[in-house]
Amino acid sequence: MKAARARTPRRPRKATNPTQKDPVGVYCRVRPLSRADQECCIEVINGTTVQIHPPEGYRVFRNGEYRETQYSFKEVFGTLVVQKELFDVVAKPLVEDLIRGKNGLLFTYGVTGSGKTHTMTGSPGDGGLLPRCLAMIFNSIGPFQAKRFVFKLDDKNGVEVQSEVEALLERQRREALPTPKTPAGKRQLDPEFAEMIDAQDPCRAEEVDEDNVYGVFVSYIEIYNNYIYDLLEEAPCDSIKPKWNNCNTPVRNGDFVPPQSKILREDQNHNMYVTGCTEVEVKSTEEAFEVFWRGQKKRRIANTQLNRESSRSHSVFIIKLAQAPLDADGDNVLQEKEQITLSQLSLVDLAGSERTNRTKAEGNRLREAGNINQSLMTLRTCIEVLRENQLYGTNKMVPYRDSKLTHLFKNYFDGEGKVRMIVCVNPKAEDYEESLQVMRFAEMTQEVEVARPLDRPLCGLTPGRRLRNQAFREELSRKLELRGGPVGAGPEEPSAAELFFQSFPPLPPCELLDINDDQTLPKLIEALEQRHKMRQMLTEEFAKNVLAFKTMLQEFDSSVASKENYIQGKLAEKEKTISGQKTELERLEKKIKTLEYKIEILEKTATIYEEDKRNLQQELESKSQKLQRQASDKRRLEARLQGMVAETSLKWEKECERRVAAKQLEMQNKLWVKDEKLKQLKAIVTEPRAERPERPSREREREKPLPRSVSPSPAPSTPVAPLRARRSRSAGERWVDHRPPSHVPTETLLQPRVPRAITVGAPSERALARCDRYLLTHQELASDGEIQTKLIKGDVFKTRGGGQAVQFTDIETLKQESPTGRKRRSSPPNPDPAGDAADSEWTDVETRCSVAVEMRAGSALGPGFQHHAQPKRRKP
Repeated sequence: MKAARARTPRRPRKATNPTQKDPVGVYCRVRPLSRADQECCIEVINGTTVQIHPPEGYRVFRNGEYRETQYSFKEVFGTLVVQKELFDVVAKPLVEDLIRGKNGLLFTYGVTGSGKTHTMTGSPGDGGLLPRCLAMIFNSIGPFQAKRFVFKLDDKNGVEVQSEVEALLERQRREALPTPKTPAGKRQLDPEFAEMIDAQDPCRAEEVDEDNVYGVFVSYIEIYNNYIYDLLEEAPCDSIKPKWNNCNTPVRNGDFVPPQSKILREDQNHNMYVTGCTEVEVKSTEEAFEVFWRGQKKRRIANTQLNRESSRSHSVFIIKLAQAPLDADGDNVLQEKEQITLSQLSLVDLAGSERTNRTKAEGNRLREAGNINQSLMTLRTCIEVLRENQLYGTNKMVPYRDSKLTHLFKNYFDGEGKVRMIVCVNPKAEDYEESLQVMRFAEMTQEVEVARPLDRPLCGLTPGRRLRNQAFREELSRKLELRGGPVGAGPEEPSAAELFFQSFPPLPPCELLDINDDQTLPKLIEALEQRHKMRQMLTEEFAKNVLAFKTMLQEFDSSVASKENYIQGKLAEKEKTISGQKTELERLEKKIKTLEYKIEILEKTATIYEEDKRNLQQELESKSQKLQRQASDKRRLEARLQGMVAETSLKWEKECERRVAAKQLEMQNKLWVKDEKLKQLKAIVTEPRAERPERPSREREREKPLPRSVSPSPAPSTPVAPLRARRSRSAGERWVDHRPPSHVPTETLLQPRVPRAITVGAPSERALARCDRYLLTHQELASDGEIQTKLIKGDVFKTRGGGQAVQFTDIETLKQESPTGRKRRSSPPNPDPAGDAADSEWTDVETRCSVAVEMRAGSALGPGFQHHAQPKRRKP
């Protein structure tokens, strides 16, 4: 019979559904301190958090800085946690997935001397994770295991299924070989590890397919100086631990054979495996652990300053579980390679990272430490790149091939399967910096996600085949025992023929002793006749029964024939229906293909339209932004132009008002001069002729101690040169003369004089109620350094609320200027006496008071503006 080859679970190239990924489960285990007086730097806060703080010496060295850091894990195990509790939480789910046909990886990580090997292997009386995993596997599949060599591993990481005959021949061939046999499960255990296996542990998986047969294979390898070695390989001598001389070189002898390193390869399903590695089929927990212990003795360990038995290599114990379903009868293994599953659980004990300045390593120990740290650094780099690719969507290449350790477990991180990591830490203060790096790596590893393993497909056979087969065998053996009886059970039971003959009447004794005996023969004849009659009756009854049975058979045949005809008709109808349904299915499949093709075209078209839509939206957004910028620029330009127009308009309005005021003043001066001349002419005409008084000259006027002409007063008195007629008020008006306390008296000749005024330092409602007009005297410093006095006039009104309000109407300015550089008008050579007298009057006033400003309410010129009057030109 041709052997069927199984395929290991194929991993997807890339997990497309993000919900089908699970993060790497990271757990923390804190080792107890070796001495009670040691300083501790790690504290367990709760079931998921630990806190690490610098020790005292570290704080002094770091300038007294004290910083506590907390790290969270999936679960934290303190110093009092036993191995059983750790196994139930971390390793038990991996074993259950292994039995369901899923891969798993469990490794311990930490600094040297943190308890990694103890966690994985355990100690006498307290087994670690590895022996407990083996015990759970065999407790679960023990009664369902296939015979030895039914499953046969090939050299390409696959498994073949052999028939019972082939397996028997293989067993006989192996027994005939002189090579050492695999350890039996019932032999006496080695006392070195007998106490590590708990035979009373009832732990088993809850869901085990009883219709499958199982086979367990184990292998044990180590990665030493970035080379892979088989710890189960039978060597002619102790090649793993050669003798070394004082120069740290191997002793040259003919018996020494260096170990042969193994090569990593990738199978057809992209799973990594070690070629030529010894894989032993085991049938019990004791046998499997004995194989492990045999390889453990060959593992490289050494004594360092920090650990008496420090692991100098990474060890990997691989458990492969092959399973195949039984056939429909539940008797033999199904010979279909598609139904055979090979799952794998890798238990990794990583060597601890260490610092050479603490371990004082030299020679080979230094080289080993360097390779250990380099491989752990490569693992950290791979985790960092994986995390970056998953978090930020990058596609950086993960450097798996930089180390044999990461290359071996590449398919777990890129493929599928559960990954669990146990971080072992030593809380002593001397390991603070190393523990801090371990915590940071563990925190980063928790963010890496691994594809969730897929469920195994169903075989399609009826479940419960094994139980039905067992029940059938038990019933068959019982029937055989009832029919033939067991061998050596005593006298046999009478058969049916014997019972039938025993039902006839017994024959009388047929011995004739006397010739005259006339009773024996009649009795014998009578008995024979009775038997004959009974036989005839039985024959008739048998004939009747035969006839009835024939009739029943005929009726049964007719009924069977009718039923067959009916069934044939139904089958024909069903076949027609099935053919019609097949035709409909073919039509629907063609329609589905057509629709799928149309959908694909529509999706491509939609993609193109979406791309065009995005481009148009981007273009529209850019155009909108451009239009918004243009509108904003336009609004800013309009606002700027409006401001410039308003500023220019205000400027020209003020200029026009200034020019109009100047022109009005000039015209008023001209009219005033004409009026004065007319008055003088009228006076000359109306007055009697008399001797005209002599006009005093300007020199005499300067010598006279007469005061300078006063500027027009705000009082109702007649001004020297009234500019506006509205300044004249009735004699009944009263003024409020408001002079602030800071008023400085000036020594000018022109002083404001306000009749009937109430002088106040601050305006009050009482004073305003008694007066009609308001005058505010304001002083400020002019640009030439002289004091400038402004008289601000206003009217007092009563408000609706009963108060007083002031509305300012005019402003008069009194300013003192230096006469230096002022040009005086010179007299003509032949002046007209009358004209000179008239001109001298207004000319002197205009010359002496050449600056005067009068403001009105609502005028564009404010109190801060002043106007210099244009000098009058002498008429020709």
